[in-house]
Amino acid sequence: MKNTQPASESAPVTPGRVTFIDGQNEMPAVEITTAWSRAEIYLQGAHVTQFVKTNEHPLLFLSQCSRFSDGQPIRGGVPVIFPWFGMREGLGQHGFARNRAWELKEVLTELDGSVSLRFRLPKYPDAATLPPFRADYIVTVKDTLTLCLEVLNESEDEPLTFESCLHTYFEVGDVTAISIKGLKGMDYLDKVANFSRKTENEESIRISCEVDRTYLDTTGPVEIIDTRLGRRVVIEKQGSASTVVWNPWVAKAQQMLDFGDDEYQRMVCVESGNVASNQTSLPPGKATSLTVRLASYPLA
Repeated sequence: MKNTQPASESAPVTPGRVTFIDGQNEMPAVEITTAWSRAEIYLQGAHVTQFVKTNEHPLLFLSQCSRFSDGQPIRGGVPVIFPWFGMREGLGQHGFARNRAWELKEVLTELDGSVSLRFRLPKYPDAATLPPFRADYIVTVKDTLTLCLEVLNESEDEPLTFESCLHTYFEVGDVTAISIKGLKGMDYLDKVANFSRKTENEESIRISCEVDRTYLDTTGPVEIIDTRLGRRVVIEKQGSASTVVWNPWVAKAQQMLDFGDDEYQRMVCVESGNVASNQTSLPPGKATSLTVRLASYPLA
């Protein structure tokens, strides 16, 4: 039946709440609680480490071996990869944004019960070789998790060229039992095969070995079907032309000091961004945004 009750008389929505906390190793973090969910964000990297809907399994995977230490990446959750993806000689892996403290500039509690936090990357010396820019990151928590990376080229005469990626780790019941849909027909670079360029021929991607693929020119949604946890995870995005799928499998998991030997069994990364040939070249004075919306639904 259609609800004809006036808006002013509708049931009130429990307002969201933001709490400043000392996270692991007393690192500063914020906890967000809404009527539907709870999230946790560390100021280092503006790193979302948790998103859990009420009475559900966590959406995000976080390694029990992760190092919570200044200047060290957090293993799991959603690292913000910027301004490059992968290794750069003499500069380390995946850029500096995930290893630096961001400033919390704004907190908005909306009438619909959602909470939005805006973080800004300070002017660190790491960026000295780049044209001047501003990077903001907006995290919105409700029954879904929405992440938006905004970059403004503040230069008057130089383009800003960069890669960006929201490196999302998903919790799964058993990585060998999931299927990933939405990438059939897409070309990808296979890092496991020396970055060979291939085409995805499968309707559903299954994981039974190390997977490290960068799918190019992909703008549509991707789904993770998880029969063990009984849910379907939907990854929708805007301003993104790349999708990365990663699981380290046995040997690589054992080589990582901040990752448990068997943890590969309950995680998969499905990352949204603009990397490799999809990198961004932003003209002077222009801005761009990368937005990802994560939602979960019970399997029918």
